[in-house]
Amino acid sequence: MQFARTEGIVPAPESTHAVRCAIDEALRCKDEGKSETILFNLSGHGHFDMQAYINYFEGKLVDQDYDEADLATALAGLPAVAA
Repeated sequence: MQFARTEGIVPAPESTHAVRCAIDEALRCKDEGKSETILFNLSGHGHFDMQAYINYFEGKLVDQDYDEADLATALAGLPAVAA
């Protein structure tokens, strides 16, 4: 929200992690009195994700349980790759 209000851009959900890190780094620099260049990748806009944003702000998103057995089954189906 801070980025969207400041820059006028609604980032894609995947980009919000990079935005948050950039903000955290800027705040760190401010606290330490440093001037550093902070670069991050804003890979897209969130226009197609607006309903998800609306659901989030209305408290309608549901946390999904993390099932270790499902993960193990999915990973077992992957091909072996030489390290």
